[in-house]
Amino acid sequence: MARIERGSTGVSPLFSLINENHGRDARATSISLLEARNVHRVLGSGDAANHILKGVNLAIHPREYVSIVGASGSGKSTLLYLLGGLDRPSRNDPAGKPFDPPSRILIDGQDTARLNDTQLALVRNEKAGFVFQFHYLLKEFTAQENVALPMLKLGRLSKSQIMDRAAMLLKRFGLGDKVKRKANRLSGGEQQRVAIARALANEPAVVLADEPTGNLDKKNSELVAEIFQQLSEGGQTIVMVTHDSAFARRAKRIVTMEDGNVVRDGELVGSGGGEVR
Repeated sequence: MARIERGSTGVSPLFSLINENHGRDARATSISLLEARNVHRVLGSGDAANHILKGVNLAIHPREYVSIVGASGSGKSTLLYLLGGLDRPSRNDPAGKPFDPPSRILIDGQDTARLNDTQLALVRNEKAGFVFQFHYLLKEFTAQENVALPMLKLGRLSKSQIMDRAAMLLKRFGLGDKVKRKANRLSGGEQQRVAIARALANEPAVVLADEPTGNLDKKNSELVAEIFQQLSEGGQTIVMVTHDSAFARRAKRIVTMEDGNVVRDGELVGSGGGEVR
């Protein structure tokens, strides 16, 4: 099994960088990194309305590793997409009455309701990195080019800096010899590692993952779980939706959803999958 490369100090330079950028204690800051306030999501209208989220309140702080679990249809992926600014909360209930208080999503203190679509896209690209069950790589592009895309869009670095950083991230995840390989010539596990590298390209404040091992075999699932563990240990904030109970219990906090509501939210005590407190 491929391993994330580490430096002589025992800690990858990538994780040291993440630790410097997100070094504040999760509970010491008064501002949440992500916050849902009375969040509702309604799809459709009238008799066909589907009230997916029903007034969810949730705060994610820097350096937290949170797993969101629940049965299919409980609303966990919908909540994840809203937290990352991929979708917006609903303003009105199925009868057309405004929610009171209004549904709000805050990303690093910014109320997304006050942002237009272009502004929200900029915040999303800067603050969040996404990993999905299906990697969504551009198959005709190389691994390096796929990782470079978010950096090119953000425009912080020069082209040469972007390509160097993309190659560095791939090397950290055991793909140093696959930098120039087209995405369609990579295995499923390799493609998901490229997707994780892409999620980290802009040094996001938070990584949001939706069933990141859902399309992988056991060996590659364990590798991805180890990568997430090491990212968390390096200080990266992670919010993950998963059906894999063993993977979920690697997190430090588990949020359980049922029928569009958070029914349990607790920290894990002990190591190796302890009890929820």
